[in-house]
Amino acid sequence: MTGYFDALETRSVDERVAALATALPLQIARAQGLPGYAGMLGGIDPAAVTNAQALAALPVLRKSALGAAQGEAAPFGGFATRGPSGFAHVFQSPGPIYEPGGTEHDWWRMGRFLHACGIGPGDIVQNCFGYHLTPAGMIFESGARAVGAAVLPAGTGQTELQVRAAADVGVTAYAGTPDYLKLILEKADEMGLTLGITRAAVGGGALFPSLREYYAGRGIACLQCYATADLGSIAYESEAMEGMILDEHVIVEIVTPGTGDPVPEGEVGEVVVTTLNPDYPLIRFATGDMSAVLPGISPCGRTNTRIKGWMGRADQTTKIKGMFVRPEQVAALVARHATVQRARVVAIRQGDMDVMTVQLESAADDIPGIEASVAELLKLKGTVEIVAPGTLPRDGLVIEDARRYD
Repeated sequence: MTGYFDALETRSVDERVAALATALPLQIARAQGLPGYAGMLGGIDPAAVTNAQALAALPVLRKSALGAAQGEAAPFGGFATRGPSGFAHVFQSPGPIYEPGGTEHDWWRMGRFLHACGIGPGDIVQNCFGYHLTPAGMIFESGARAVGAAVLPAGTGQTELQVRAAADVGVTAYAGTPDYLKLILEKADEMGLTLGITRAAVGGGALFPSLREYYAGRGIACLQCYATADLGSIAYESEAMEGMILDEHVIVEIVTPGTGDPVPEGEVGEVVVTTLNPDYPLIRFATGDMSAVLPGISPCGRTNTRIKGWMGRADQTTKIKGMFVRPEQVAALVARHATVQRARVVAIRQGDMDVMTVQLESAADDIPGIEASVAELLKLKGTVEIVAPGTLPRDGLVIEDARRYD
């Protein structure tokens, strides 16, 4: 490791608080000027949104709402500060969802992660992320440019040609999904070629411990990041490999799925991100991913908050008795009854029938009233089970599908 990407990575708590108090109101004001936020942020005083607590009072922007807005006002739904011709790139992700892309310095903020991987001047990065329609290839290329590394824009597939290019060009680093590098290395062995890859920056899939160990055994240090097409870099590993450190230009909240309510530190919930990108100011954007805050700071010396990495999907929508039950409906049930602190819907199979139990942490026992709310809000009848406060697991699940069909 050759130091930090910049001084932002080692700021004190007070420095971060002061910086947020300046940057967040400016971003809220910027967003308020965009038509996509007309209903979401109307009437809010940006000067009052100076910290995470004030931010948590704002509505959550979900991808479904972004997609619907793009259908009415293509391609960016009124959430970008420029039209499509004002950006260097326009991307299309599955959905379809359209994302803007810029070529300004480290627009996607991936340079910080590549620097943490030890990639810099003198390196040649074989970029095996896709370059067609989706932005992953350009996200990593932008990061490589930010750290002064050259790029072999390999994209996906054609493994034999990838190996030949890596050998001929003298590639020293890999960027791509965690598993594809293994295919490249095995193909190189088959072809009798020795590659010079010593570092790998991966994302877009799970990096299993066994795979990381395999790369380590071949002299390759492999680190992973958490990024999305909408937001760019959100969090990344350092050489400490203890959780993922948040990027310096995003605010991350962990909330109860289906709501915008932050969970206590350490509990699992949905990742909600506010980006400080002035060109595409997404405010409280729900990623649909689950994670949890990891207490303390990284042994590597970077002081920003850490998360535990990807821990599943927050969209726990489940079909029970032929009807979809969504986290938002469970959240509405909790909100209706002041005595209810937390809820969990459990679906099991009894014979050939679905059975739904609604477990509620509550000090009260108004079961008839709650049963009526369950039928109204979840559109299904189920057994209501009152449990003591603190009983339900803090694993982020509000809908548990425990059915077995074998």
